[in-house]
Amino acid sequence: MPVCLAGEGIPVDKIRVLLADDHPEMIATVRRTLGEEFEVIETAGNGQLALNAVLSLHPDIFVTDISMPILNGFQIASRIHKSNSRTRIIFLTIHEDRDFLAAALSAGAAGYVIKPRLSTDLVLAIHEVLKGNIFVSESMRV
Repeated sequence: MPVCLAGEGIPVDKIRVLLADDHPEMIATVRRTLGEEFEVIETAGNGQLALNAVLSLHPDIFVTDISMPILNGFQIASRIHKSNSRTRIIFLTIHEDRDFLAAALSAGAAGYVIKPRLSTDLVLAIHEVLKGNIFVSESMRV
């Protein structure tokens, strides 16, 4: 079902999402969580492939883990941010650590979701960052 612009009833394409995680089972779980509302346009199992895909496909949202082979999530986010890409970056990570959160935001991320909160936080995070807000899982909020 297409998304409609607020108050206008004009259908627009689904939100385009690119996923990066080096564990295929996590990619599958995230796909299921995103459901029909989002279009997963690509997945990547290492940081270099993820960066190349973001820069060539220009997704609306890039969801990435921090711990990735070749380039880690911080390196990917920083390079995307420096490229002036309009892609919004959300970290989906096991690292429930304020230093990691600070590094993610410094690298250009707009969202930080911890994996145990995937089912409750990721869809909300996507909607919030698309509105121009920063989203952080509740347990990480200061």
